[in-house]
Amino acid sequence: MTNAKPFSVLVTRPVHQAHNLARMIESRGWQAVRFPVLEIAPLPRSTGGFEKLERLQYFDCLIFVSANAVNFALQANNGKIAPFKQCKIASVGKATARALKSVGLVVDWVPETGFDSEALLTLPYFHGVEGRSFLIVRGEGGREKLADTLRERGAAVEYWEVYQRIRPQSDVQPVVDLLKRGELSLITVSSGEALRNLVEMLSSYVKPELMSVPLVVISERMKCLAEDIGFKRIALASGPDDEAIVQKVTTVCNGE
Repeated sequence: MTNAKPFSVLVTRPVHQAHNLARMIESRGWQAVRFPVLEIAPLPRSTGGFEKLERLQYFDCLIFVSANAVNFALQANNGKIAPFKQCKIASVGKATARALKSVGLVVDWVPETGFDSEALLTLPYFHGVEGRSFLIVRGEGGREKLADTLRERGAAVEYWEVYQRIRPQSDVQPVVDLLKRGELSLITVSSGEALRNLVEMLSSYVKPELMSVPLVVISERMKCLAEDIGFKRIALASGPDDEAIVQKVTTVCNGE
């Protein structure tokens, strides 16, 4: 894919997670257009659930579903990791495992391949779980697959929700203008909720133009969602990390 103007890539990650991906895109001579469609914020203690900090040692395993879950759980305990060291810890994916290790916590289980609930549930430990108790650390809402499957296998499961996802009040006009001029080359999106927010924020202005821009997603579920929404050209990255996304962006840029 060649244009007279620089190849322009819409980066939709939250502000605090967009820098590295945008930097990698720009290092290849492309333009990174930052347009956050999600904001991640801590849940207030008044919502409940934070009392679980006082009884972490009673769970057989803590499961962290994202790097955000790690960061906000530690923030809830003023950065102290001692209570978390009392438990076995599982990570849904390698990026989350890196976040845990970076703060000094040992990760007992992480899938070698895959980065979702299904991948974690294939590990032997998560099959013989009858009578065990699990605490899933996550954001508000989300998929129920992990908890439902563990309960079906005989485990007791609770949630500790430590952050919320908010649709930001972003200025849409610069992106609308790019779309109207046909100058947006590609869009990257990292979650189903982000994809829905993107469409809600832009489609009332430029829906046909938005649907025609190539879209890079990170999972088959997202690919199916994008197809249902009406995107015409969808490319699937091999993983959720920045390197995998940029690799797929490169193949699209080269017309492969």
